[in-house]
Amino acid sequence: MELPENLKRKIESCKQENLFRKLPVFNNLIDFSSNDYIGFSKSETIYKHTHAYLLENEIFQNGSTGSRLTTGNHSLYQIAESFIARFHEAESALIFNSGYNANLGFFSAVPQENDVVLYDELCHASIKDRIAMSKAKSYSFIHNDFEDLEKYILKYPYATIYIVTETVFSMDGDCPNLEELLQLSEKHNCYLVVDEAHALGIFGEKGEGLSQYLQLHHKIFARIVTFGKGLGCQGAAVLGSIELRDYLINFARSFIYTTALSPHAVATIFTAYQHLEIEKEAIEKLRQNIVLFNQQKNLLGLKPMFVHSKSAIHSAIIPGNNNVSELSQQLQGKGFDVQCILSPIVPEGQERLRFCVHSYNSEEEINQVLELVRDFVF
Repeated sequence: MELPENLKRKIESCKQENLFRKLPVFNNLIDFSSNDYIGFSKSETIYKHTHAYLLENEIFQNGSTGSRLTTGNHSLYQIAESFIARFHEAESALIFNSGYNANLGFFSAVPQENDVVLYDELCHASIKDRIAMSKAKSYSFIHNDFEDLEKYILKYPYATIYIVTETVFSMDGDCPNLEELLQLSEKHNCYLVVDEAHALGIFGEKGEGLSQYLQLHHKIFARIVTFGKGLGCQGAAVLGSIELRDYLINFARSFIYTTALSPHAVATIFTAYQHLEIEKEAIEKLRQNIVLFNQQKNLLGLKPMFVHSKSAIHSAIIPGNNNVSELSQQLQGKGFDVQCILSPIVPEGQERLRFCVHSYNSEEEINQVLELVRDFVF
């Protein structure tokens, strides 16, 4: 059966505007696009230790499908969540099936009808979409502009206010001034919520995330950590008080009505966290590569093109969907997997090449890809 005509028109419009998406085919290009920042998704050690742990503890006999509130709450969940909470110095951790599900559960359940949610305009779509599902009023403030944020706060002196930001923004790779943001939050008795999706595995001695690295985590109402980036596996967790955990178990619909992750998936999370606690070489190599990337782009005269970033994400602004698509294809033709981000995913005129730097990128690869960008642009 064919699609309805109105859906066909939407697909055709995407094609005409160069916005039509296709699932990518696996390639052997040099990786400057994945979120596997420290190579955990391809770690043979984590793979072997996960299977060994399941066999040694006979956990495979303890698993059952179903919601965690029925038959899916196998014993490994308690082990993994306790370890994650200790690792992040939080009272509790509650695992969700993905970062998207964690955002859905938190933002659709926690803010109430008379509350106000103030979120950075560059927050991820999964955050914005889920905030829209709540009954609270919500407004975006100018990116990392806390004067603009305070203007909104002052409009609602008697409301419960949630401030939402990311510790590393997924499109720009930049970070907010968390210390200043916390001071503002405490000044007005607001509840600060931070998404650490692109900070886990990158910031801190053990890759614990930016807020913990800055020793500000105890003052934050909720942290959302996602495992599909730096940790290289499936799932996410909301970190916070025991009261918050109890509330989410009772009211977060994406937790209540979702089939629990399999024992194998939770064992992978647990093993990856154990590995993160002792894995210093890959984290240090990633930091060195981030410094090298920034140094080389400056030496090659590319600094004006790039958004300032000290994270693993680096975006070069190339205005125009056609221009940035062509440059991405040229880089891929030379063996480098660098993805382009088109409008309207980013604002028109802010189209970009998005580079993700990894621990396993070599110095030569970093130099070569930036030299190609210089040659193609200039």
